[in-house]
Amino acid sequence: MKVDTLTIRNFRNIAALDVEVPASGVVIIGANGEGKTNLLESIYYLVLFRSLRGATDRELVRFGTDGFFVAASADSRITAGFDTNGGKKKVTVDGVVANRLGDVVGQLAAVPFSPADREIVSGGPAGRRRYLDVLLALSDRSYFRYLSGMRSALKQRNAALRQGKTTDAKAFDRALAEPASQVAQRRIAWIEEWGDRFTEVCHLLGEEKSPGIRYRARVWEPAHGSDGLLQLLAEQLDRDVRQGATTIGPHRDDLVFELAGRSLRTFGSAGQQRTAAVALRILEGETLQKETGKTPIGLYDDIFVELDRNRQERLLGLIQDSLPGQAIMVAPRESEIPQGLFDRPRWTMSGGVVAAA
Repeated sequence: MKVDTLTIRNFRNIAALDVEVPASGVVIIGANGEGKTNLLESIYYLVLFRSLRGATDRELVRFGTDGFFVAASADSRITAGFDTNGGKKKVTVDGVVANRLGDVVGQLAAVPFSPADREIVSGGPAGRRRYLDVLLALSDRSYFRYLSGMRSALKQRNAALRQGKTTDAKAFDRALAEPASQVAQRRIAWIEEWGDRFTEVCHLLGEEKSPGIRYRARVWEPAHGSDGLLQLLAEQLDRDVRQGATTIGPHRDDLVFELAGRSLRTFGSAGQQRTAAVALRILEGETLQKETGKTPIGLYDDIFVELDRNRQERLLGLIQDSLPGQAIMVAPRESEIPQGLFDRPRWTMSGGVVAAA
């Protein structure tokens, strides 16, 4: 898969951009704050139709304007726009308006790489759950349905709990337990399928110890299925009422990283955590290619910073093997581009404006 053309209007600091993207990709050079990351974010917006960095749609609108618009031609023509006046988002695929975003999420396949990915490993459980949820929703439509069903039931159950309405909260137990059980089981299945590959990729990136990943469910046991969760929800109901929230389920679970049997989050160095995060993105690309048949576009945000030449070449070689498609890479300086990318077309970016180098 590749982006042929990209159109941006009033997205973050980019006022207007219309470019044809080379089939192999492009390297974009520019100082920090000039819009490089915003350009990558605009492309990924067409994958999930929400900000890669967790911003609201209003926060993506260029200051002093009334909305943004992003469009790309790939296997299909995908557009997304947001109007601050009505607070509405409009998405189209080949000119047809999408009434439900769930039907068009993942039409464009891309994998983002960023130094901030380290927080998946070093940060709190929410970031790791989000990583799993995005990956599995893009690679498995049924997961997206189960996740949506779980979140809807959870929202209603929690609302009842906050109001102290025990009977109303209990009425949502089965509506929550059935999709929640499927969400957890699919997360676990992915870890079981890709865990060895995670270890292998970390080794290929230069990690000498034995890294691993496992799923940790708090209190409940996903193997017991929806009936097991349903029973626990009933047993925990009084506690949930006191706390005003549902305290067990996949929304409280975690993805655990270990290095030689110890917590990578607690005991790993910054470099080891970063290696694990890069490995996760590699696995994301390989999973999407296997499950969807699409070779994702690689979006690389300054990922070679602080790597010596040997590690740069290791990472570049792994990327080229695992994500052989279009690569759009940004960096602040020429010196941070691996030699293996010197033959790629080169752009410069300043003040949200792109020019051929």
